[in-house]
Amino acid sequence: MQLVFATNNLNKLKEVQALLPPTITLLSLKDIGCTEDIPETQPTIEGNAIQKTRYVKGKYGYDCFADDTGLEVNALNGAPGVYSARYAGEQRDSNDNMSKLLNELQTQNDRTAQFKTVVALHLQDELKTFTGICEGTITKEKKGNKGFGYDPIFQPKGYTETFAEMDLELKNTIGHRGKAVKRLVDFLIFNS
Repeated sequence: MQLVFATNNLNKLKEVQALLPPTITLLSLKDIGCTEDIPETQPTIEGNAIQKTRYVKGKYGYDCFADDTGLEVNALNGAPGVYSARYAGEQRDSNDNMSKLLNELQTQNDRTAQFKTVVALHLQDELKTFTGICEGTITKEKKGNKGFGYDPIFQPKGYTETFAEMDLELKNTIGHRGKAVKRLVDFLIFNS
């Protein structure tokens, strides 16, 4: 089976590739000649994932899946949520985003948060979604140099290290994206 993963994020591509069985060949947007920015204009994480898959399927004809992820912080009423990638501005800079978030939480005692990933799959004429959630807390400072995005300030529940301090295998096992992709893989294996 051949599937396009609708992302230009090489870190995400690497994480997801590690989760897929060898029977699934993963193609990137670059592999299919898609160089434009795919719109993400929906007000929800689910909506953005679905929008991206419909775009690739409609314009390029490939079966594909896409994900959208948000960091939802309880003290900020679920923000940054769907705006996680551009929380500190359209430049989509991870360090700027983390600095803004840490600054906003300076006076907060409640630092609980969750990462939520929704994977949307467009396979033939069917559309399915798979959700993964990882609960945790926002640390007071950045720790670790692995991972990407908010990983240096997110400490999963039950662990003493941030995602950025963990190896990829552990992060994929307990993390939001890993959980959602595992549900996707289970569905693909069951239906192939």
